[in-house]
Amino acid sequence: MAYETIKVERDGPLLTVTLNRPDRLNAMAPQMADEIGEAFYDLGDARAVLITGEGKGFCSGADLSARGEGSALQSKGGSHKALQNHYNPAISQVLRAPVPVVCAVNGPAAGVGCSLALAGDFTLAGKSAYFLQAFVNIGLVPDGGSTWLLTRAIGRARATRMMMLGEKIGAEQAEDWGLIYKAVDDSALMDEARALADKLANGPTLALRTMKQNIATALDGAIQQVFVAEAEGQRMAGASADAMEGGMAFLQKRKAEFKGQ
Repeated sequence: MAYETIKVERDGPLLTVTLNRPDRLNAMAPQMADEIGEAFYDLGDARAVLITGEGKGFCSGADLSARGEGSALQSKGGSHKALQNHYNPAISQVLRAPVPVVCAVNGPAAGVGCSLALAGDFTLAGKSAYFLQAFVNIGLVPDGGSTWLLTRAIGRARATRMMMLGEKIGAEQAEDWGLIYKAVDDSALMDEARALADKLANGPTLALRTMKQNIATALDGAIQQVFVAEAEGQRMAGASADAMEGGMAFLQKRKAEFKGQ
């Protein structure tokens, strides 16, 4: 598929998705949301995904006036339609990806851009980057799954602070809070993110996929549900070629070479 607002590149088992509207700090127009959803809908045999932004920003939030919904912020019901038809499906596709997702935040991650950044399994950010829920400043409420993502990541008090006060949270503070995996020097961001994504792309894919599913179950389910999910996941992972390779590598005191099978 030809994309206009994102770049999609494949390097072996790793797929890289780059938001590509640098002149607007990669503000997410409805078209961009649709293209992100499409890229994640058909991952082919990719075993990990890396998401980042072109230029000086990760994603400065929704750009509802660009394409798709017209001047949605000003039209009655426009924001609701854009969320239901474009933004929520895109974030959902990222959250449900059957492979690990790494987000490399190289600048502002605001509004729905913050949601996208936090939808990854691992979020790294350059030290000049920040996370922002600015909705309160214009009389709106956080969307794109931010309320769910923030509350589970950093708890009620800090999520309330971000949403109700609209403060910028820098990368190092975000790491200290547990909002993200790691804050790194700007110059090292892409190298570290790529190394992590490559490691995951060459890991035991079935086991990693099952871990993602079990974490999701643990967030919303009871311990008995987790017991069942873990046991079933262990049954499937234990029958995989990667599990056999991992066991042999352990016995032979060598590094395992996983094939994602």
